[in-house]
Amino acid sequence: MGRQKRFQQSAKGAGKSSSSVVLLIGVFKLAKAFLLIAVGIGAIKFLHKDLAGAITHWIEILRIDPENNYVHALLVKVFRVTPKELKALSIGTFLYAGLFVTEGVGLLMRKRWAEYFTVTTTGLLIPLELYELARHFTLPKLAVAVVNVLIVWYLAARLRSR
Repeated sequence: MGRQKRFQQSAKGAGKSSSSVVLLIGVFKLAKAFLLIAVGIGAIKFLHKDLAGAITHWIEILRIDPENNYVHALLVKVFRVTPKELKALSIGTFLYAGLFVTEGVGLLMRKRWAEYFTVTTTGLLIPLELYELARHFTLPKLAVAVVNVLIVWYLAARLRSR
């Protein structure tokens, strides 16, 4: 009898730990959503303004050397952005943010459909992330891909075990 009670308590503790990981994934998804919303709003703010002038102004305020290779490469990319591309960027970021909000809120509410939804949507985007990683490798892209693979693996294993 004592063994069975300890097993049940152990199982409850594992369930709480497992639930905490799902909540952490939900918070992570919401953080990504809010970051994308900020990017989308920023893109809209610059839609009908002088983007190059604003960037140049901030470079002067922050005393960044515009001749730095990284800064120069960023400036070249920013100065080439058209209003049409800014509009597409803002629409894309809001759609992607909506996806993350749906996943995050569902996971925070501990809904099983959210786990399936997150496994499906995140899993479907991993090939795109790997393609981008192969096309232009950066450590942040690698980190995002690894975290997303771990999320899919964890949630799929959790769903399979039920």
